[in-house]
Amino acid sequence: MSSLSRELVFLILQFLDEEKFKETVHKLEQDSGFYFNMKHFEDLVQAGEWDEVEKYLSGFTKVEDNRYSMKIFFEIRKQKYLEALDKHDRAKGVDILMKDLKAFASFNEELFKEITHLLTLENFRQNEQLSKYGDTKSARNIMFMELKKLIEANPLLHDKLTFPPFRASRLRTLINQSLNWQHQLCKNPRSNPDIKTLFTDHSCAAAPASGARVPPPTNGPLVGAIPKSGAFPPIGAHSPFQPIVSPPASAIAGWMTNANPSLPHAVVAQAPPGLVQPPSTAAFLKHPRTPTSAPGLDYQTADSEYLMKRMRMGQSDEVSFSGASHPPNIYSQDDIPKTVIRTLNQGVAFSKHIVQTYAFSLSGELKQQFEIDAHVGGVNDIAFSHPKKSLSIITCGDDKTIKVWDAITGQKQYTFEGHEAPVYSVCPHYKESIQFIFSTAIDGKINAWLYDCLGSRVDYDAPGHSCTTMAYSTDGTRLFSCGTSKDGDSHLVEWNETEGAIKRTYSGFRKHSLGVVQFDTTRNRLLAAGDEFMIKFWDMDNTNVLITTDADGGLPASPRLRFNREGSLLAVTTSDNGIKILANGDGQRLVRMLEMRALENSRGASQQINANLKPQIVSALGTVSNVSSPIAATLERADRILPAVSMSSLAAMDNNRTADIKPKISDDTDKIKNWKLVDIVDSANPRTLRLPDTLATSSKVVRLLYTNSGLGVLALGSNAIHKLWKWTRNERNPSGKSTASVAPQLWQPSNGILMANETSDSNPEEATACIALSKNDSYVMSASGGKVSLFNMMTFKVMTTFMPPPPAATFLAFHPQDNNIIAIGMEDSTIQIYNVRFDEVKIKLKGHQKKITGLAFSQPLNVLVSSGADAQLCMWSIDGWEMKKSRIIQTPATHAAPVVGDTKIQFHNDQTHLLVVHESQLAIYDNKLESLCSWLPRDALPAPISSAVYSCDGLLVYAGFCDGAIGVFESDSLRLRCRIARTAYISPSISSPGASYPMVIAAHPSEPNQIALGMSDGAVHVVEPSEADSKWGVALPQENGAFPPVSSNPPLNNSQASDPPPR
Repeated sequence: MSSLSRELVFLILQFLDEEKFKETVHKLEQDSGFYFNMKHFEDLVQAGEWDEVEKYLSGFTKVEDNRYSMKIFFEIRKQKYLEALDKHDRAKGVDILMKDLKAFASFNEELFKEITHLLTLENFRQNEQLSKYGDTKSARNIMFMELKKLIEANPLLHDKLTFPPFRASRLRTLINQSLNWQHQLCKNPRSNPDIKTLFTDHSCAAAPASGARVPPPTNGPLVGAIPKSGAFPPIGAHSPFQPIVSPPASAIAGWMTNANPSLPHAVVAQAPPGLVQPPSTAAFLKHPRTPTSAPGLDYQTADSEYLMKRMRMGQSDEVSFSGASHPPNIYSQDDIPKTVIRTLNQGVAFSKHIVQTYAFSLSGELKQQFEIDAHVGGVNDIAFSHPKKSLSIITCGDDKTIKVWDAITGQKQYTFEGHEAPVYSVCPHYKESIQFIFSTAIDGKINAWLYDCLGSRVDYDAPGHSCTTMAYSTDGTRLFSCGTSKDGDSHLVEWNETEGAIKRTYSGFRKHSLGVVQFDTTRNRLLAAGDEFMIKFWDMDNTNVLITTDADGGLPASPRLRFNREGSLLAVTTSDNGIKILANGDGQRLVRMLEMRALENSRGASQQINANLKPQIVSALGTVSNVSSPIAATLERADRILPAVSMSSLAAMDNNRTADIKPKISDDTDKIKNWKLVDIVDSANPRTLRLPDTLATSSKVVRLLYTNSGLGVLALGSNAIHKLWKWTRNERNPSGKSTASVAPQLWQPSNGILMANETSDSNPEEATACIALSKNDSYVMSASGGKVSLFNMMTFKVMTTFMPPPPAATFLAFHPQDNNIIAIGMEDSTIQIYNVRFDEVKIKLKGHQKKITGLAFSQPLNVLVSSGADAQLCMWSIDGWEMKKSRIIQTPATHAAPVVGDTKIQFHNDQTHLLVVHESQLAIYDNKLESLCSWLPRDALPAPISSAVYSCDGLLVYAGFCDGAIGVFESDSLRLRCRIARTAYISPSISSPGASYPMVIAAHPSEPNQIALGMSDGAVHVVEPSEADSKWGVALPQENGAFPPVSSNPPLNNSQASDPPPR
């Protein structure tokens, strides 16, 4: 080994020692043989850990190396032998004699005989030479002094007893110097770069917004002075390019940084890490307000102990194989909701200490559930959470407490006490299965709580001791806070997720704000705050104000505001206790779509709200409900009173699983006056694209997914091979999302390998395939009759396999709260609840008669629903995994025998309604597994159903048929609104009648009118409406406010007609 490599080992040893990886330090000392740690050796000897003593020693010398080594090993084994005899354990003594000491017999036979003779003595001290042997402790001390002399005299060891002198934290210093050098080479260096990884060279992504080049550093490191040798520096002191603002010893974000040690392969942190995770992150969970320089560990619960262990490893919230960076924000100012489209004026009545809960029915009716006398004094903030897999309400108030209530029963679950001033806000959050709450008080204190009633884990000062609120970005990886101090100084900051320091402070506030500034985040890219009678917007990555708007006037000094989930609408309070709705282009289209749906349902008839009835929602965001009296909502536009929009429409939009829906709405509403089924047969009408495939085979596409980002499509063929298509950003496709207008690339890693499952069947084409994609698109779990494989989506390499057949896995579903728990449907009809972290099956669920073909979790219902080839539905409790209910899907009257065959399921966005798909029917079931409505193949769509899926907004159901047709249905009633013939998406030049059909349909995660079709001939098609139409067909009209009955639909046996009940 070269001299530099040897020195690198010493640097690593220093780093490991500073990070308290004691066992690893000594293992490296032993394996390298470069440094003999006499103190560690003494500790082992004094503890009598003789096996470890010899193991450590063997890294530097062997018995036969020289006479010094022989003497060292002999003294150790002799001491072990004498201690066994002193305990009168003659059996152990004989074992040591024959296995350990006999090796020296050939060198000194007489000595070995004398040692053997000790076995015959009642007390070995009867031997003259051992007559002065004292107790065990003193004997070990004497022996160690002898060993130390022998080690120092041993030529193989005497030059390995001194650790080379160099400054503390030298390895991190060198890395920082390297990063500074790399930064000097950047073409467009940024003044405050954020290092995401050490695995690749640093390069600034883009030039600063001002266009001016930031001069590279010339005088020393960017990270400040290196502390003196001998004192271990704070872990943040050497973080590359991280501006530390009075860093505390405890990290504000460190304790909630989650990790997943579940798999034996390396993972990379999702949150933007510094060089290493803090070594004393547990300090943040302690009570003292003044952090110490070397806090001790104080694990008070199993949850907090597990959290700390995982943080120490610096791993991600779920298994991840590429650091989750925050990409440059690519958008225009047109994306910011700044156009006022509605003003809602209404009165609000409330009691300060009372919390009233309401529930919406599917018809939009508002019903009060219960009333809670929550706090002594005012209730200052309310939030929802799922601490024990059930919905809870979190409140805080003037009585300095935080309380948690069961949202169903209203019973109090927890009370958190510790603040010394009224509690101003709460921010519940979770990382994997660990739930916690941030709370802030008007004295500027930040506390954090686990659900264990053991007291605050944090006592920390907000910037400027301000009255503060906290919020995460949409993806949960970035933490922000905003508040105003008693002096009127406002602070909007982003916290460093690993250092517990302020990462950036946003400028642009009034010198002395007139109220407590409120803020919100959206789309992982924008911040908005109310200040100076206006709304100010920031790019998350830029500290300067991006744009402001006064919303046409009428705002208070510090208006409250809230984005909708998609970030297309912004609700802002007004000075006259009203609400203004601001929108961007997408938000305006969203509101028009909701209005048009209401107009369609009412056939244009205006509806007035009866003052004696409870109101329905009247805008895309909804009104602020009066908790004690009816509300007469008056719209600013006097020329038209908006008809009520159904709650189901709103819930579907709000519960979309992504944050970037772009609904495309036609302004032409005349179509609803003379409605007829839209039948698309011409390929010139929809936009269609057959994805390019250089690996084309005759294998069927049996599973098809969009990536969660919407940037790609993943297909699994019946030959067990995966194919991944990716769209890229370009002039024709600036968003980079999947589209039928631009062809993607069939993506393969540079190593050229295929992503292929193991197969165990002689005919893999007949195996049942299953697949599940991670939330961050980093890895995919898949099986095709063989073991379940975990693939890295970047390299296509298999990282691990598990669950070898028989039985084979047939369906995969991630637990909604813990990605380490997977429900695996099996070929033998069981469902195995598998813990990836511990590689064990927690429980087997039995209730089906044939293989499992579908699994769907509902977190609000706290259940898992399964379906099988026996056409049976089973509902299981997530808490105890007991079966709550089972039901055979209803048999159509046209079937002579009960239905059998693959049955697939999917929960609606509301997590209570279930889409059930069988070749004989589509059906919607409620949370009690009762059928609400159904549709049977007939008329224009007579062929068996091959696949069906909800649109991402939950408003449509797309169904594929075995004759190649596609049906588009309204999700609330399963009424057909559009038929897409096979000829509309398959070119006649490559089509042979009856040759192929869609075996599986995938819905785009953020474009509700785009679908992908996996075909029986191996092709994949992307289909979306023409730009002129913008959507699939037109909704059916209503008669006098009620849906017309479904025509020509054969009834189901043992059931009423298939019309949906009033909802």
